[in-house]
Amino acid sequence: MLDRLSLQSQRFAFAVILAAVIAVQGCSSEKPADSADSKPKAAESAKPQPKAESAPQLQTGREAFQKVYASARIWAPDAQPLTLESQARKGDKDGQAALWSAQFASASKRSIRTFQWSGATGEDAPEQGISPGKIDVYSPENASTQPFSLNFLKTDSDKAFEVAQKHGGANVMKKNPTLVPKFRLWFDRPHSRLLWKVIYGASEDDAKLKLLVDASSGTFVGIEK
Repeated sequence: MLDRLSLQSQRFAFAVILAAVIAVQGCSSEKPADSADSKPKAAESAKPQPKAESAPQLQTGREAFQKVYASARIWAPDAQPLTLESQARKGDKDGQAALWSAQFASASKRSIRTFQWSGATGEDAPEQGISPGKIDVYSPENASTQPFSLNFLKTDSDKAFEVAQKHGGANVMKKNPTLVPKFRLWFDRPHSRLLWKVIYGASEDDAKLKLLVDASSGTFVGIEK
């Protein structure tokens, strides 16, 4: 009887040990759900991509002027425009630009202040929107700083560009496909007229061609030497 009980005890103990061994082997063969090996390979190889640079916002001269004009009037209620000009940047086209700056004169403050509008993008681009600039001394008696009325500005920069292209500008750009024209608006006091100057070059000094267009009538005036 004792031998039979002993044999049964041995069999039971062997079964318990065998079950324990199987359980341990099963646990070791399973990988933790949160282990590094369980992560998808795609997630491991994925790298953050740089954001694509957005396209610049382009405006015609008159559109940009109207934006900065309100800010100039806040600075000085009697502010009147003196000049408006673009700063040529890659992406500008058809008489539109991403950077425009305008000068305004205030007789009450006897000052001239620059206001810039920017729709430019890129590492070297100024902050977008309207930015007030430096202040200079203004003398109403100085003939070289002649304010003009917005009523004279009936021909926008895109139309001035079209006129300039027909009078030599297209040929210049055909020979220089990467050239970006720049624009300048000012009042020609001797002839009492508001003029656009379309400058085919990085600056007036090294321009390949400078053409004048009447900003009121839209007619071609001539070539500036």
